[in-house]
Amino acid sequence: MATTRIVVGVVPRHAADVLSTAAVFAQQFHAELICASVNAARYTAAFDSDGTVLSLPLTPDRSESRRERFDPTLQEAIAAALAGTGVKWSVEALAGRPARELELLADRVDAPMIVVGTRDPGARETLRELFNGSVADHLVHGQRRPVLVVPLKPVDLDG
Repeated sequence: MATTRIVVGVVPRHAADVLSTAAVFAQQFHAELICASVNAARYTAAFDSDGTVLSLPLTPDRSESRRERFDPTLQEAIAAALAGTGVKWSVEALAGRPARELELLADRVDAPMIVVGTRDPGARETLRELFNGSVADHLVHGQRRPVLVVPLKPVDLDG
């Protein structure tokens, strides 16, 4: 019997919030979580034989290829967030447009769903989203599988 895997987009500030919700679904589906972090400043050039992403920078004056590495601090945060849940998990370091890379990962592992958080509140993120769009929005409108968007805790801007 094939293992069910749920793809979870994680970022350092919101890993615990998104993972606590993803863990509930993983328990319900008897699934493993693949926690993916995407480096948007680089793009995927190739995959190594072990599945590691080889990436190149977006800036044309630099051409060094490198293996994407998962942030060890983020990996520790994931371990802490999932401790005691009984959910099996792994990490994937990706490079490129986050929505596209999460979609491709979900295709590779035949994930029944993708879990992501909402954007950060505030003017900077609103402006970024105006130009780039949100990862959640791109996934919801361009994905054939269900996308669970976890609302993040709002920040009180008044106080």
